[in-house]
Amino acid sequence: MTDNVPAGLPSAASPDSSGSGPATGAPYDAVVLAGGGARRLGGADKPGVQVGGRALLDRVLAACVDAVTTVVVADPRATARPVRWAREEPAGGGPVAALDAGLRLTTAEYAVVLSADLPFLGADTVHRLLAALRDSDADGAMLTDDDGRDQPLVAAYRTASLRGALADLAPEHGEHGGLTGLPLRRLTGALRLTRLTDPLASFDCDTWEDIAHARARIREHGHVLNEWITAVKNELGIELDVDTRVLLDAARDVAHGVARPAAPLTTFLIGYAAAQGKGDAESIAEASAKVADLAIRWEAEHSGGGSAPDAG
Repeated sequence: MTDNVPAGLPSAASPDSSGSGPATGAPYDAVVLAGGGARRLGGADKPGVQVGGRALLDRVLAACVDAVTTVVVADPRATARPVRWAREEPAGGGPVAALDAGLRLTTAEYAVVLSADLPFLGADTVHRLLAALRDSDADGAMLTDDDGRDQPLVAAYRTASLRGALADLAPEHGEHGGLTGLPLRRLTGALRLTRLTDPLASFDCDTWEDIAHARARIREHGHVLNEWITAVKNELGIELDVDTRVLLDAARDVAHGVARPAAPLTTFLIGYAAAQGKGDAESIAEASAKVADLAIRWEAEHSGGGSAPDAG
């Protein structure tokens, strides 16, 4: 295990600096397993493969952004947000050994355990898993795919239950190093589990065909705008939640009432004006409303031509 981070990478976060826990319910930690060999991808760097301009690992980290502590079990790399780093010994020892290494850096009552190849996982699914676990007496809540197969790396667990199951496995195989090579079913088989079905959130990228499917899906009409805006905010380091409909409406009014090229320039100016103010979503909405009103007045002048106003 290590907290060391190479130069140029985000520094390791302290246990309470990665996030503040979900808006409702008990805080949780996240353990993301990202150190597999990706044999079905020809040994490619799977966590770094991009879908929608974002690395698969960064997409998963966005889904658990409100974790108190996020531990990534892999060799350190640049990530979109600060995390802590761990590594199983020996490296490449498999998911059970990796989970054991990551879990040692967690302290919360609940642990969300994720693989690093889930392009469609969102924070809403993470919260659903946590809610299902809290509302039951189970040791864990995991997703199943559309074939009903368990997905133990898209799950929330009671941390104490995981630690206990790992401790029970270790003596059977000669201390913690004996966890090397064990399949996850040896661990989860000892736990009481509740299950949720979500074929989309549980979709993982094991092959290049899977990658191609994920890249095609995010470009579909119902997804592309949100995916693009999320990618832009990630690229620019912006965390602001923006009502895109407000900006689109303003851009439409400007394009219709003024000129098409004015629309993108105007949205830039709206953002700049909002940044000069409070820099929040309300500031953007206020600036957009002013611009929309201006565009209507501008068009009205053109529609009215040079005639004098009605004296009434």
